[in-house]
Amino acid sequence: MDLTGKTALITGASRGIGEAAGRRFAEAGARVVLIARGADRIAELAGEIGADAIAIPCDISRYWEMAQAVEKTVETFGSLDILVNNAGVIEPIAHMSEVDPDGWGSVIDVNLKGVFHGMRAALPVMREQGAGTILTIGSGAAHGPVEAWSAYCASKAGALMLTRMADKENRDAGLRALSLSPGTVATEMQREIKASGINPVSQLDWSDHIPPEWVAEALLWMCGPEADAYLGAEVSLRDPDIRRAVGVG
Repeated sequence: MDLTGKTALITGASRGIGEAAGRRFAEAGARVVLIARGADRIAELAGEIGADAIAIPCDISRYWEMAQAVEKTVETFGSLDILVNNAGVIEPIAHMSEVDPDGWGSVIDVNLKGVFHGMRAALPVMREQGAGTILTIGSGAAHGPVEAWSAYCASKAGALMLTRMADKENRDAGLRALSLSPGTVATEMQREIKASGINPVSQLDWSDHIPPEWVAEALLWMCGPEADAYLGAEVSLRDPDIRRAVGVG
């Protein structure tokens, strides 16, 4: 997949899937915009990637910050062709009868409202261009309840619906919106899940998780026409056929 001349904005780019996606998209020729709250780390990563990368510290739970990030992206590179809604949190992991309501709400602010903020800021730009791809990191948790993950499950279900809405309202304008459910990935989030000791996911061995580089490869594949069958839907990286198509596993 050749992304030469394209601009990709990636949220949660300071580590894990976001960092891997930033590196992979740059390798494919894209200009990359790295978004995260951790200013030092994304600045370091942008320096490693080179002149075609910029770092923009941003809290995606605040719409005005996301809108400014998109504005800065277009000012710097002239377009916004790909949005990767990757940033996400899972803590607090707790039962609904005990969870801190403010902590529960902060998950919604990032995982659901943050995805909406990215879409809301990017869609007018992409509609004016007549083209653009919106990729959202989904989860099996969007489809079934997982003990002590009420905020995460609810937010991921909502994010999938936002992806379906983005497709429904914008496909005719030339835009593409689809979700990726990667399965369990060897990132810091899995360390938090492991530490909780709650539900079967916390009992998985580290070797059971796929590397974030596989997810980055899948996201790159999703930017091309081979993934058009999944517009408005979700690609599952657990599917052996998808893994073969992407070239991982």
